[in-house]
Amino acid sequence: MSPIISPSELKNLSKENLIILDARTGKDVKQNYLEKHIRGARFIDLDKDLAEIGDNAAFGGRHPLPAVEKFAETLADLGISEDSHIIVYDDKNGSNAAARAWWMLKSFGLENVQVLDGGMQSAENNGVDFSTGEETFDKPPLIRKDHWALPISSLEDVENELQNNSSTVIDVRDAYRYRGESEPIDLVAGHIPGAINIPFSENLDENGNFLKPEIIREKYSRLLENRAEHLIVHCGSGVTACHTILALNYAGFPIPDLYVGSWSEWSRREGKEIAKEL
Repeated sequence: MSPIISPSELKNLSKENLIILDARTGKDVKQNYLEKHIRGARFIDLDKDLAEIGDNAAFGGRHPLPAVEKFAETLADLGISEDSHIIVYDDKNGSNAAARAWWMLKSFGLENVQVLDGGMQSAENNGVDFSTGEETFDKPPLIRKDHWALPISSLEDVENELQNNSSTVIDVRDAYRYRGESEPIDLVAGHIPGAINIPFSENLDENGNFLKPEIIREKYSRLLENRAEHLIVHCGSGVTACHTILALNYAGFPIPDLYVGSWSEWSRREGKEIAKEL
């Protein structure tokens, strides 16, 4: 199953076992969901459901992963079972919480998971049905898992891999953040020394849809030529990094490591070197 689905494909899907997740973020996001969402969609919250936010971002970053057991409870609350076909969307072309939700669902061991290409805007433009209010559904039995199945790197892993030149570390933030020109979210501007910058936005075309998989494959094959094959991907807090992981999977590459703590952890950790290119 392709990790990307178009609005026209969504319109023609069988409703059996289909679960749509609204992963939009921002101010008053739950109210926005209640006022308008794709018909049947259930709301999933980045900060509460897709992360376990701690007291100190220097250890885990701004969006650490929740415990697998807690995520299992979230899935049960959303009516998700092992045979569910899950479609996730946001309003940022899948680059925000939709890709993070996709990564977590896949890492939890669920196979039939896709992100809606172009997000909510594309769904509206292509005549997908919308609704309002809460959705009602049955709660299935808990799916029991004890670990995340997809590869994860820690801060120490990233540091060691860079020192040994055994991995290529990709920073997917905007170029101005990578270069250290300014930092709109975290406390310090710059990047992890040795990391290369391939902004996640370059996975998309001018309409905000994913590039064709063959174009993504050619692009990354060229950019990563003569570099270490093992990849570690990070961003500000481990959310938009999942967009590039999704794009790589869409293009047929092996799923790389996610550095969950990302720049929000590295930049706050005492003694870690910070690079800038001004």
